[in-house]
Amino acid sequence: MSKRKRGTIGRLALNLLTLGIIVFVLGPFIWVISASLQPENELLKKPPSIIPQNPTFDNYNYIFTGKIPSSLEVKGVMRSRISQEARLISPAFKNSLIVSFWVMVVNSLLGPPAAYAFSRFRFRGKSFMFNFILASRLMPVMAIAIPYYVIIKKMQLLDSLLSLILIHTTLSLPFTIWFLTLYISNISREIEEASLVDGCKPIDTLLKIVVPMIRPAWITACVFAFMTSYNEFVFARFLTQSIKSQTGPVIIASIAGNPDVSYSLISVCVTLGMIPPLILAVIMRNWLVKGLSMSATYK
Repeated sequence: MSKRKRGTIGRLALNLLTLGIIVFVLGPFIWVISASLQPENELLKKPPSIIPQNPTFDNYNYIFTGKIPSSLEVKGVMRSRISQEARLISPAFKNSLIVSFWVMVVNSLLGPPAAYAFSRFRFRGKSFMFNFILASRLMPVMAIAIPYYVIIKKMQLLDSLLSLILIHTTLSLPFTIWFLTLYISNISREIEEASLVDGCKPIDTLLKIVVPMIRPAWITACVFAFMTSYNEFVFARFLTQSIKSQTGPVIIASIAGNPDVSYSLISVCVTLGMIPPLILAVIMRNWLVKGLSMSATYK
């Protein structure tokens, strides 16, 4: 076999492999979106249609207005494959966005000063504290779920958004500190020393010199903090009992656990849940690429 022919076969195999990976990654998302636009009777037929034959927004309309989709009515009588829990998804995702936003804000405020202290200052217990931060991030969530539940209960914060903000911040802040510490440690000290000679205080050096230089990493860490909180399920399930504090993952799990729920409604809930992360990823894509690519150059 000639070298040219082997090269052609290799490129073809690579293209097929790439196509397979794309289908494997995007296939579930495309199917969920398609299912959310299909009537229940069309979704349950065999074989099901990947492309909706009669696309409808009745399922979305039910989520926001409570109007029963026509495919879930039989001679005016509501069928069992409808779930009132699906209508809770809007306030649940609102709770998720509130909690995730404040977790991101706290990470953005506390992360840079803590990382700057670990990377630039010497103080007693520095190595122990930094290793403890890393260890806390690697700890299995189920190993600390019960202790945190007891603490939150003692603080009388059960079934509140504040409890989720505190716990999710505790889960995400170690990564933010570790991630930013790597960046700051690789920044030349000469610029900071020059600013100190000019009369800047350490806090001014941090805000005016360091933070602008680590902005891609800072934004990347904040996005990761947002997503950590937005997707967290275990503590959101343990610490909440009502819709005033329950988040999207909790409600989706509750809906999916109902054997009589409409598959179309589950698909609508999942589709709605994907929208905020996609919007955030599109808005921050340049910063994310820059922040992650810069991290690859650091040792």
